[in-house]
Order: sequence, then structure tokens, then C-alpha cells
Amino acid sequence: MLSPLSSFPRSFRCFSLVALAGVLFMSCSPPVERPTGPAASYDDAKDMFKRGRFDKALEFTDALASASPPNSYTERARVLRAVIYSGELRSLKELGEAYGQGAEKTKNSQFKSEYLRLQNDNFQAATSAALNLAETAHQLAPDGVIAKELTLEANFPTTEGPTEVKELLRVKQGAWLEPEGAESQESAALESLRKGIDDALADAVSGDRPKVISALANGSTKVAGVDFAIFLAHGLTDGATIFDRKHRHDSLKLKTLCTEGDETLKAASALLKETPDKEKDKEVRKAQDLFKTILKKNT
Repeated sequence: MLSPLSSFPRSFRCFSLVALAGVLFMSCSPPVERPTGPAASYDDAKDMFKRGRFDKALEFTDALASASPPNSYTERARVLRAVIYSGELRSLKELGEAYGQGAEKTKNSQFKSEYLRLQNDNFQAATSAALNLAETAHQLAPDGVIAKELTLEANFPTTEGPTEVKELLRVKQGAWLEPEGAESQESAALESLRKGIDDALADAVSGDRPKVISALANGSTKVAGVDFAIFLAHGLTDGATIFDRKHRHDSLKLKTLCTEGDETLKAASALLKETPDKEKDKEVRKAQDLFKTILKKNT
């Protein structure tokens, strides 16, 4: 009896046998070993970040960021956490401000009450993001010193955030959003977070979204220490305003954010003395003046 392959041309039969041998060889090859220790934790964090599970990315980087003595993943864990906290802070401020505007616009007393509650909840959550960002900034730039170059090791999230959250445009006009479902409070929070993270990534690499998507195509990019210090300072400015008279009115925490912001700017200034750049120096001085203004108005 002829074998099933005998009816095919000889060249095809030879190719098939070679291919089959290759498959058998690969199936017998030992599996790729999964990283262990800090490398495994950071791999998990990167996977969660790519999938948009930013809360889990923070969990996996928590021990890495506070490791003493630092290990080879400590600094990059802090860089990633700074991006996440900055993105969360932007999102929570955006949500709180939108619901505050909605409460002012709506004529429905029930809507007003619910929007004021959501405003308060989001600003309260923003205080945690701001303080966590301050802690991370302190880890990255202790005593006004930051590395000349940092590594942002991550993939751009699979689901890109919008450039504008359409649900919040409706809220600002006083329209009602259902708590759950399509175009709801739930979806507004998710889209706002995605937007915040994407914008934070873009700012961290001193570019727009297309630039950061390209920069992270291979899962990692280098960021100049002076640029990241300025990025941190801008995030801490946002954080400080959460504690001003208009929002949470906590002068002690506001001072903490401003102090950490000033330290990151000192770190930027130190690097600029080594490699002068008039435009960046101007940006640093402007940020320093802003912290002074915030303190003067609120303490």
C-alpha cells in the first residue's frame, strides 16, 4: 500500500519530512525559562501596564521601587510608577473638575447631588495619587540629585486612550451619565485614565503620542534625567493644586508637594550646569516660580 505522501512529488515529500523533523526537534527543545526574582516582578508589571491594568503594575513594582539596597530593576520601577501616578492624577483631576462643572450646570437637584459626590470622590482619590507621585519623585531625585539618563521600560498600552473624553463633555453641560454601561460614569473613568496615562507617557519622553508609541516599539527607551526631572515637577505642580484652597485646602500637604517639586528642579538645574540648555533652563525657572506662587497663595 502506498503511503499518504507517495502520491505527492518527491520534492514536496522531502520538504514535508524536513519540516516534520523540525517540528519534532522544536517540540523536544527545553522551554524558555521564566525570569525569577526582581526580573519576574518587572516582567509582570510590564505585562499589566501593556494590558491597561495599571493598578496591578503598581502592585508588581511596589517592592522593587522600595528595595534596599536597590537592585537592577529599582530605578526603572520608579520611573514606571512615576508615569502611572502622573497619569492617574491627571485623570482624577479631569474627572473631579468635570463633575464639578456638571453640578453647577444641571437644573436637576438629584443630578447635582450625585455629581458633587463624584467630584469629592475623585479629588479625594487624587490626593493619594499626588502623595504617591511625591514619594516616587523623592526616590528618583533624593537631595536634588537625579541620574543623567533613565530607562522607561514598558510597552505602550494595547488600548490607546482618547484625546478627549466625550462622556465628560456631556457632564460639563449638566447632562446625566448612568453609573454603568456604554457612555457611563464607569466608561468615563476608564477612558479618562487611559488618556491620562498616554499623555503622561508622551510628556515623559518630551513628545507627542506618535513619538512615544515609536519610542516604545521595542519595549524600552532612554530619557534624559533633566527631562524627567522637569516632567516630575510638572506632575507635582498638578498634585500641589489638589491641596489648594479651591480643592482639599491642606496647606501641609501642599507644602510637601511643592518641596518635592523644588527638589526635582534642583536636580534638573544641576544637570543643566553640566550641559547648558537655555530653553530647558528657562522652563526650570518658570516651574520654580510657579511653586513659589502656589505656596504664597495657599500658606
